[in-house]
Amino acid sequence: MAQPHPPRRVVGLWRYPVKSLQGERLERAEIGPLGIEHDRHWALLDRSTGLVLTCRREPRLLFATARAEPAGGPPVITLDDGRTLAGDDELCAWLDRDVHLAEADPHGRGTYENPLDPEGETNWVRWQGPEGTFHDSTRTLVSIVGEDEVGSWELCRFRPNVLVTGSHGVELLGAEVRAGTARLTVRKAIDRCVVVTRPQPGGVGRDLGVLRTINRERGAVLGVGALVAGGGSIAVGDVVADASVPG
Repeated sequence: MAQPHPPRRVVGLWRYPVKSLQGERLERAEIGPLGIEHDRHWALLDRSTGLVLTCRREPRLLFATARAEPAGGPPVITLDDGRTLAGDDELCAWLDRDVHLAEADPHGRGTYENPLDPEGETNWVRWQGPEGTFHDSTRTLVSIVGEDEVGSWELCRFRPNVLVTGSHGVELLGAEVRAGTARLTVRKAIDRCVVVTRPQPGGVGRDLGVLRTINRERGAVLGVGALVAGGGSIAVGDVVADASVPG
């Protein structure tokens, strides 16, 4: 397949060690079968429901940051006010919920929920994610967003793994792309939900207009999701390009 647009260049990389918490900005990332190493490898499980707790249900999660421990073990979780939380008891006290910080089970699947009515936050639906990770889509283990489509919105609303120059590349749906030394198969345009409306640190306020605009003008999607066809590494400055085009 000929590439109709120039290759895109990586201008930002992130991983989110705990689902729905803020993550880490990286200069280089290793990509394995489940995406960027340590990405969504942990999550808070709501013991009362058995569901993965996300910022769809609990917006306060976005006011904590998780940092992966390279040697393994639970990530370091720090609140926006600088406090570090250690263990389930402190997490439960912070959220006033009975939660458990869980590591992904290689053969387990998380169960997630989302409101079909993002403005009234009603009519919640549930589904299961992929095995071995707390990503919540079986077609997205690496998310790619383009600078052009973000425009003046706060980038943090979209929680990308990879930020590239130009647009999101929906013309590459179904294609394999080279990303550094890794190969990714682009599987879906990412349909956006109530997460993009949530307040976040740094003065980012609740804004329903973001989702309304995406729904009205972009068919409810922004960015693309990919699965891993071949592991490798990706760094800021690397090229993301259609693998069928020599380069």
